[in-house]
Amino acid sequence: MKYLITFIVLFVTFFSFSQDEEKAHLQALKKANDYVYEGNNLVNEDDYVSAEMEYRKAISENPNSIAGAYNLGNAYYTKGSLDEAVFRLEEAATKATSKSEKHKAFHNIGTILMKGKKCKEAVEAFKSALRNDPTDDETRYNLGLAKACAKQQEDQNKDDENKDDKQDKNEDQKDNKDKKDDQENKDNKDKDGDNKEDKKDEGDQDKKEGDDKKDEDGKPKDEKEDQGKDGDKEDKQQQQPKPQPGQMSPQQIKNLLEAMNNQEQKVQEKMNAEKVQGVKVKTDKDW
Repeated sequence: MKYLITFIVLFVTFFSFSQDEEKAHLQALKKANDYVYEGNNLVNEDDYVSAEMEYRKAISENPNSIAGAYNLGNAYYTKGSLDEAVFRLEEAATKATSKSEKHKAFHNIGTILMKGKKCKEAVEAFKSALRNDPTDDETRYNLGLAKACAKQQEDQNKDDENKDDKQDKNEDQKDNKDKKDDQENKDNKDKDGDNKEDKKDEGDQDKKEGDDKKDEDGKPKDEKEDQGKDGDKEDKQQQQPKPQPGQMSPQQIKNLLEAMNNQEQKVQEKMNAEKVQGVKVKTDKDW
């Protein structure tokens, strides 16, 4: 009997607690729905900031509020906050219990991704929407657009990659050409340096040979020899007696003697000729 009374008391207490908990849950759901309703009214008035606050209150009262997360995502989308919108709609799709709710959430996710130029991700979102409602022609149409957009982006990316590869190749070729030119310039400089050294050595050799041809005074030895010869000639000329005023030189005396001898010889020859003409010569025959 004692155990029966204890069991009845515990049952009544548990039942009462369950009722209170259920009542609190229902009240939370009602508050969350009220916040969602108020947020929807604010959206209609284009007051998205206030609407966002109401939707947040709804989620706070009921973390499983699908309507709160879904409508908050749509409010973010309208404001242009695309990343926040996708996050909240994905949250709504996860919490959704019906295919219709999931379909709506994924459809809106695909639309937002398309606006953000994330076409490949949008294709997957629209596919998920069609899995939950294959009869929605609008979703199917958007899927076609997303596929075309994704293909275009893929081709563009390939073109950009090829362009980048070509640019990299051209830059590598340019770098190799610059390196080659630098090496050639360096080699030419080294070669010029060697030529300068050779010319310097030749110049030093020529200078040495020139110095060998010069005497201690820095004058060419050949010139000195010529000057020596000229000096000897001048010395000889200086050694010959120069005629003094009123006197004949030995050469003049010699010339005069030769002239006198010639004159005397001519006179002698004339005298001999006259003697021959004055002498009669005898012949062998008589006349």
